[in-house]
Amino acid sequence: MESPEQARFDAYFRRITGEFPTTGDVSSLIITHLLPERPAFLSAMARTTVVAAVLPKPRSINPATLADIQHTYHVVDLSRETFADPTTALGFLEDTVAGRDVVLLDIGGYFAPSLYTLVAKFSGRIRGVVEDTENGHQRYEALGPLPCPVFSVARSPLKHCEDHLVGRSIVFSTEALVRTRGDILTGRAACVIGFGKVGRAIAQTLRADDLRVTVFDTDPVQRVLATSQGFRTTASRTEALHDAELVLCATGNSALRQRDFAALRNGAYVASVTSSEDELELGTLAGLYQRTTVSPQLTRYEMTGHYFYVLADGGAVNFTHGASVGTYIHLVQAEIIAATAALSCSDHAAGLHKVPPSERRTIASIWLDHFTG
Repeated sequence: MESPEQARFDAYFRRITGEFPTTGDVSSLIITHLLPERPAFLSAMARTTVVAAVLPKPRSINPATLADIQHTYHVVDLSRETFADPTTALGFLEDTVAGRDVVLLDIGGYFAPSLYTLVAKFSGRIRGVVEDTENGHQRYEALGPLPCPVFSVARSPLKHCEDHLVGRSIVFSTEALVRTRGDILTGRAACVIGFGKVGRAIAQTLRADDLRVTVFDTDPVQRVLATSQGFRTTASRTEALHDAELVLCATGNSALRQRDFAALRNGAYVASVTSSEDELELGTLAGLYQRTTVSPQLTRYEMTGHYFYVLADGGAVNFTHGASVGTYIHLVQAEIIAATAALSCSDHAAGLHKVPPSERRTIASIWLDHFTG
């Protein structure tokens, strides 16, 4: 990233941290996509909290950015397994932030499986969690009564801009990887599984790119919405997959299980918008299908009489090209800072929370003035 760009981002975040200061001595553990624009956000977090550890999501690490931040922050490898086991998760916190007040910044509900244990047994105090994604929001929601406050920005109006642009970036990267086989998407039949905010953006982008789009969602309300926007819908996943030459999975919750892969038509391309363990049960295909690497981000699965292609090993396909959504990402990052400040400044009741609309308007005004004014 060029120095003037970095300076511009730093100036924006100084305005944000000035507007939403923290109080007290609060530490943070930050799960994050480690992309080129991320150091400015981490610097802002370091002005408002003690950044005890940065945990980059494994499939979204820019090597140059990693090398840069390792000089400043304690960087720790991230895996679902670390926080899936409450004893391991508690041990990590005790080794990293023992006895301190901590805010957990999450992307995808990593802390959810161990949250009750962390709140009950950690030697310090969990002030709360800030969750960035719809997938993570659902993981915390599924816990039932929460043991601490969880601020979610996943459904914020400020995130709608990012979700729309993520849909576009998914289609861009999908097309780019398909072209490595000398193939294109135009005129093909596509299936989008999941018609949430990102799935909707994907479907709209595919249609604008001259694909024939079918939508499947387990929620009939979402299927009605898709129908109202002119998309063909189906009542079953199998029917949706039957004729699709491209399948894009945007549920965050096991879009394709073992039996679903058998329903794919020969030569279909399969891509995901989130972690492979969340969308695709590829592990169940071991021993059934032969895997062949076609290119670094394209894998062919084949068994007798049947074959299909998986993009980016089933991970979020847009991260193969940086997953950039421009400066719109800084709207969500600013809201994360506001949520962190809220958790540091006062005690909140256990449960799901959101940043107040007045604070979102403040963030939007600063962003407009800084990046468009």
